[in-house]
Amino acid sequence: MTPRSLAFLSLFCLCLTAVPIGQAAPTEPLTAVAAKPNIIVILADDLGNADLGYRGSDIRTPNIDALARDGVRLENFHGMPVCTPARAALMTGRYPMRQGLQTLVIFPNHRYGLPTDERTLPQALKAAGYATYMVGKWHLGHADMKFWPQNRGFDHFYGNTVGEVDYFTHQRSGIIDWQRDGQFIDEEGYYLDLIGNEAVKIIEQQSKDQPFFLYFASLAPHAPYQAPKAGEDRYADSIADPTRRTYAAMISSLDEQVGRIIKALDDRGMRDNTLIIFSSDNGGPRSAVVASGAHSPAERAASGVTQDVLPASNGALRGGKGSLYEGGVRVPTIFNWPARLQPRVVDEPLHMVDVMPTALALAGAPANPADKPLDGKDIWATVATGQASPHDDILVNVEAFRGSVIKGQWKLVKVALLPGKTELFDLSADPGEKTNLAEQNPKVVRDLEARLLAYAKEQKMSEWLKAQPEYLGAQGQTLFDPDFDIDDGGMPHLKPVLPQP
Repeated sequence: MTPRSLAFLSLFCLCLTAVPIGQAAPTEPLTAVAAKPNIIVILADDLGNADLGYRGSDIRTPNIDALARDGVRLENFHGMPVCTPARAALMTGRYPMRQGLQTLVIFPNHRYGLPTDERTLPQALKAAGYATYMVGKWHLGHADMKFWPQNRGFDHFYGNTVGEVDYFTHQRSGIIDWQRDGQFIDEEGYYLDLIGNEAVKIIEQQSKDQPFFLYFASLAPHAPYQAPKAGEDRYADSIADPTRRTYAAMISSLDEQVGRIIKALDDRGMRDNTLIIFSSDNGGPRSAVVASGAHSPAERAASGVTQDVLPASNGALRGGKGSLYEGGVRVPTIFNWPARLQPRVVDEPLHMVDVMPTALALAGAPANPADKPLDGKDIWATVATGQASPHDDILVNVEAFRGSVIKGQWKLVKVALLPGKTELFDLSADPGEKTNLAEQNPKVVRDLEARLLAYAKEQKMSEWLKAQPEYLGAQGQTLFDPDFDIDDGGMPHLKPVLPQP
C-alpha cells in the first residue's frame, strides 16, 4: 500500500446534554397555519460545536445567538462525518449510503454526483408551489451539468460546485469555480459578502404571494482560513493565535450575513412566516488531513492548516470531522420561527435527514416516490412541543469498514478493519464518549450490531471507493469486482473537472 493510501487509511480509522429552559406554551396545530411558511436553511461548514457565542465561545456571534435564544435549540442533532454525505442527507432526506455517498467527499476531478433519480428537497418544494434558491457551496457533483443545483430543483443558483475554493479568487487549483445559474463568472469579493448580498437581494425581490425556499450554504469556516483584515483586527486583542483569529473572523462574517438575512425579512414583513434552520454539516476538524481536503502538507500549510494549529473546538465532545464520534457528527442546530415556536431546548436524538420530511410536511408537499422512501422523520412535534424523537434508531453512518448507530441513550461505534473495535456509549450520561460500556451491556451491543448490519446490507457501493481503485488496489478488485473497474479519480490537489456551458 502506498504512503498516500496509508494516509487515507489512517483517516478512515479515526474513528451537551442540554437542560430545558422551561415549559413552552403549546403551539397551534399546523392545520391552523393559513400560509405556507418560507423556509431558509443556513448551513455552516466544518463549524466547531463549541464555536458560537451562545455555546460559551469567545467568538462573537450575536445574530446566531439571538436565533438560539428566541428559538428551539436541538442539542442532540446529528450531521454526517464530512461535507458531501451531510449535503446528500439534507437534500434527499435519505441516508447517503443509499446513494453511494457515504465515504469521504467528492474530489475536484471525481466525476460522480448525487444520483439524478433522487428527489431533492427543492424539487419537492417546487411541486408545492415554492420558489427555490441556493447560494454558496454545493459539493454534490460538478463534473457533469446534470448534477448542478439548477438541474436539481433550484430556480436560481449562485456560488461554487466543488468543495473548497479560495475565499477571494473563488478558484480551485487555478480554475474559477464561481457561477450564476450555470455561467461561470470572474467576480471580485469575499465569499461570504457575495452570497450574503445575493441572499438579501433574493428576499428583497421575492413576491409575498409565493412562498420561497432559500438554501444558504456557507463555505465558512471551512479551510482555507481566510478573512478580510478588518474582520481579523476585531480579534487582535482577544485571540493571540493568528489562525484562530482568522477562523473567528470567518465565523463572525457568517454571523453578519445571518443578521442581514433576518433584517431583510423584517424589512419585508416576512419574518413571522419564515422558518429559519441553522446547522452545520459536521463538527470542527481535529486532523489536518480532513481540515483541508486531504491536500499535501505544503498545500495544507498554505491554507493555514497544520496539525499543531487547528482552530476549531468541539468542546467536551470526542473527535472531530471525519470521525463517527460526537465531535464529528453532533452539530449545533436551531429552529427559529417567531410566530410558531416558543424558546426551548430539545435533547432528543435527531438527524440531518429529518429536515426534508419536516419541511415537506410544513409545505404540504407530496410524499416521496415509493422506491425512494425517506429515512428522515417529520420532527415538528419534537421541535415544537418537545415530544420524543420519532426515530426508533438513527444511523450515524455505515461504510464497508465502519459504522455507527444510535438507539435512545445508546450509541454503537464499530470499526470492521481487523482487529476491529466495538464501542458502546451511554450518551445521556457520557456525551464525551469517554467510557466504553460494550462488555457490561452485551444485549444492547447485539441489538445495535444487528441494526447496523441490516443497514450495511442495504448500502450501495461507495462511489468514492469506486473512483479510487488505487486506494485498495488488487485487494479491492477482489472485494468489489465486477463493479470496480473505474478510472482512478485522483487526489484533491489535482485540477477540478468543470464543464464549460
